Amino acid sequence: MDMDAPRTSQPGHELVATSSTVVYENRWMTVREDRTLRHDGAEGVYGVVEKPDFALVVPYADGGFHLVEQYRYPVRARYWEFPQGTWEERPDADPLDLARGELAEETGLSAGTMTPLGHLFEAYGYSDQGFHVVLATDLTAGEADLDEEEAGLISRWFSEDEVWQLIAEGRFKDAPSVAALGLFQRHRARHGL
Repeated sequence: MDMDAPRTSQPGHELVATSSTVVYENRWMTVREDRTLRHDGAEGVYGVVEKPDFALVVPYADGGFHLVEQYRYPVRARYWEFPQGTWEERPDADPLDLARGELAEETGLSAGTMTPLGHLFEAYGYSDQGFHVVLATDLTAGEADLDEEEAGLISRWFSEDEVWQLIAEGRFKDAPSVAALGLFQRHRARHGL
């Protein structure tokens, strides 16, 4: 299905879409193929995965982090990561509301303080999806409320040293989670914890 109007360039853009075709779509994503034109006249094709932004929560307490582990089908394995997710039915949800919701859903925790640490892109070589990194502190325990897609998800607290060990052992491989650790360390160096 061709989209009605091609995407136009913003000032400074090096690539312009001359046409766009949606090649696949479901409730979680849209995949489109754009015919492109460079300023020098070279034509090309670019595949783009459109997905709503997600919130990634860094739940910090007692010198460590609450992580979740779940099976990730595309890589056929279970890994530890920070709680994260999106609301497909509400892609324009406030990032802090989304972070609170994902934290409670996946871990049962609620946070007295939610501090935005930044916005990053997950894989901008092929997707427009970004994520908001939010530090959650002053945590209170509660009951997790997993949805059907999260069956088998488990949550556990790890010391900061243990998290770095998980990374070294290849048991914590989620790039957004590792990037969030960098934003956390920058925040801690500037503001303390």
